[in-house]
Amino acid sequence: QVQLVESGGGLVQAGGSLRLSCAASGRTFRSYGMGWFRQAPGKEREFVSAISLSGGETTYPDSVKGRFTISRDNAKNTVYLQMNSLKPEDTAVYYCAAGLQMGQRAWQYSYWGQGTQVTVSA
Repeated sequence: QVQLVESGGGLVQAGGSLRLSCAASGRTFRSYGMGWFRQAPGKEREFVSAISLSGGETTYPDSVKGRFTISRDNAKNTVYLQMNSLKPEDTAVYYCAAGLQMGQRAWQYSYWGQGTQVTVSA
């Protein structure tokens, strides 16, 4: 069992930056691939980024590539999402998730956080 708690969301102007954190409980954090997803009102949940168990491999969709960076600190049981050059279309609730391996599909993740709101004003 893994419990995930996101933090770091907020309101930022377009072009600004935010860093999201996701703290995981339990001693098996390093056994899980981690992902970030987001969901805007009226839209489906969207893949944002994922990172492998060791942190050596990451993946992003084109919509955030070059602007967002995922990282993890296995000693702190935490995964991060650094978001730069934010755009109004990045506004959404951001969720972190844990799964047996990194992936781009929500069904590949077994554990989810409660989400943190990110709002980017024009």
